[in-house]
Amino acid sequence: MLRRRFLAVSALLAGGRLAAADRDLWQRLHEGGYVLLIRHAPTHPGVGDPPGFRLAVCSTQRNLSEQGRIGARAIGTAFRNRGIPLGPVLSSRWCRCLDTARLAFGRVEEAPMLDSMFRDTEAASRAKVREVLATVAAYKAGGDKPNLVLVTHDVNIRALVNEYVEQGEIVVTRPGPDRLEVVGRLRAQDLSVQ
Repeated sequence: MLRRRFLAVSALLAGGRLAAADRDLWQRLHEGGYVLLIRHAPTHPGVGDPPGFRLAVCSTQRNLSEQGRIGARAIGTAFRNRGIPLGPVLSSRWCRCLDTARLAFGRVEEAPMLDSMFRDTEAASRAKVREVLATVAAYKAGGDKPNLVLVTHDVNIRALVNEYVEQGEIVVTRPGPDRLEVVGRLRAQDLSVQ
């Protein structure tokens, strides 16, 4: 009985610290200048895309589930309700990423550098990482800016910041001299909490 109470109190304290950390992160996003790495919202089960996948034909791809569509809208609502300034919204050309961006933010620019690295060679993956870092550096060089949004895939986020993310999760980064520095994370299930 005592152990259960201890675990319950520990969970409440940890939850309070996480909530405080989330509030701090949201507050920091008001300043702008961060890069938001968003993994597409939840999809129908599977890994990668079905055989015969074609980039320009959404029906041949693994797409957002209904839960994913709801989750993508929740991302946008969370940012709007908190008044977070957003600059360009760049996305992989995969339909699940484009749909996440459109449903969340109502706008998107296709960016092949964010396309899935799942089947890329090591050289092609490194080239995409270099292009993302160059794009971020060029955006940052313009002075104080709203937050830059990059909607992509788990494998790409791992290549950029060496962190695994769930579908619909956001890694908040700050542009560093030669890499992206992780500042925090916003979990999909926490986005609707005000």
